[in-house]
Amino acid sequence: MTTTLYGISNCDTVRKAKRWLDTHEIKYQFHDYRKDGISPAQIKRWVDELEWQMLLNKRSTSWRQLDDAQRDNIDKNSAIKLMSEQPTLIKRPLLDIDGTKLIGFDKTRYEKAFSNR
Repeated sequence: MTTTLYGISNCDTVRKAKRWLDTHEIKYQFHDYRKDGISPAQIKRWVDELEWQMLLNKRSTSWRQLDDAQRDNIDKNSAIKLMSEQPTLIKRPLLDIDGTKLIGFDKTRYEKAFSNR
């Protein structure tokens, strides 16, 4: 089983997810958007699978700092471009378990996702 946790290391929710995975002795790789980067191609694959509205973090400081024109005219292509330029616009954490994606941290969803593995 391949498990990758995507996010940024100083995010509280990412830390909760890491702590949960560690406590449950689940091996995973951590991919830090700031240190490791993220390609537009990867973001596009996620958007094609999950829909860009699910992936775009409209509650982030980065979103609030965008000008009104960028926020008001957002669509799939502009969302991919923005998330590529500013990975903090990607909701986090994003957990990839053998191709199954979970966005955000929810203990119950994590327990369910790993119960059959």
